[in-house]
Amino acid sequence: MNTTILLFLLQDGITNGAIYALLGLALVLVFAVTRIILIPQGEFITFGALTYASLSAGQMPGTIKLAVAMGVVAFAFDLFTFRKALHAKRVLRSIAVNILFPLAIWGVMWALGGRPGNIALNIALSLLIVAAIGLYLYRIAFQPIAHTSVLVLLIASVGCHLALQGFGLVFFGAEGQRGPAISSDAITIGALRFTGQSIAVYGITIALIVGLWLFFGYTLYGKALRATAVNRLGARLSGIRTSLSGQIAFLLASVIGAISGILIVPITTLYYDTGFLIGLKGFVAAIIGGLVSYPLTAAAAILVGCVEAFSSFYASNYKEVIVFTLILPVLVLRSLAAPEVEEEKD
Repeated sequence: MNTTILLFLLQDGITNGAIYALLGLALVLVFAVTRIILIPQGEFITFGALTYASLSAGQMPGTIKLAVAMGVVAFAFDLFTFRKALHAKRVLRSIAVNILFPLAIWGVMWALGGRPGNIALNIALSLLIVAAIGLYLYRIAFQPIAHTSVLVLLIASVGCHLALQGFGLVFFGAEGQRGPAISSDAITIGALRFTGQSIAVYGITIALIVGLWLFFGYTLYGKALRATAVNRLGARLSGIRTSLSGQIAFLLASVIGAISGILIVPITTLYYDTGFLIGLKGFVAAIIGGLVSYPLTAAAAILVGCVEAFSSFYASNYKEVIVFTLILPVLVLRSLAAPEVEEEKD
C-alpha cells in the first residue's frame, strides 16, 4: 500500500459509493412511503442497463414487451376497481397511462431506437421502459395489498424479484453485456485519471440528490409523499391518495435504478442477475441509515463503497462478506437503542 494505491482505491470506492447512494435513497423513499422493502430494485438496475446495452447494439429488448403486457394487466385491474362506478374520465386516463403510454414507447423504439450512435435516445427509451415497468409493478403486485403488514409486503417483494429475474433471463440470456460510455473523454489530476463515465457518475448522482431535495421540498407531489411517509393514515384523512403516492415512489425508484444500471454497464459487464447483488449493497447503506435518513444513507453508501474497494485490495475473496457484515453491528445497536414500536395500521 502506498499513496498512489490509496488514492486509486478511494476513487474507486467513491465511484461505487455514488451508485450505492442512489440505490439507498430509492430504497429509503419506497419504504418510507409504502412500507415496502424494494428487493426488485436490483431488477430495475439490470433492466435499465441491459435495455440500454441492447438498444446500443441495435437489438429490440424484450423489456418493452413486458411493459406492454404489464400495462394491459394494470388496465384490467383498474377496470375491476372501477366496476361499480365506471366514469369515462377514469377509464380514459387508465387507457392513456396503461395502454397508450407503453405502446407509444414501442412505436418510438421501432421508428428511432436501436441506433448505436444515438446514446441520448437509447438512454431515454431505457428509462421510459423501466419507469413503466416500475409503475405497473406497484399497481399489479402491491397496491391491492398496500394495507397489509410489512411481512406480507416483504413476501410479495421477494416474489416480484424472483419473477422479474426470470424475465431477465428470458429477455437477455445468460451472457453478459456492456454498453457504450456516456463520454469517452478523460482528465488527469496528479496520479488519478478520471474518465468521462466516472465524472458522469459523480455529476448525475449530485444532480439527482439535489433534484430529489427540490422535489420533496418545493413541489405539491413531493410534499404529499413526505406527508404519506410521516403518517399514512393522516395523509389519507387529509385527502392525499396514498395509492398515487406509492405509484410516484415506485416510479422514482425505477428511474433511479435504471439510471444506476446505465451508469454501471459501461464500466463492468452485467448479467441478468447482477443487479440483485448491487441492489443489496444499496440496501446495506439504507439499513445503516435506518431506512429513514436520506443524508445518513448517502454517507453510509460512500462508506460501503470505500470498504468494498479496500476489501478487494486486501481480501478480494471475502469482499462481499465484509461489506454485508457491516449491517450486523448496526442492527445490534439499533435493536438495543430503539424502543419497540407497534406497526401503524390503517
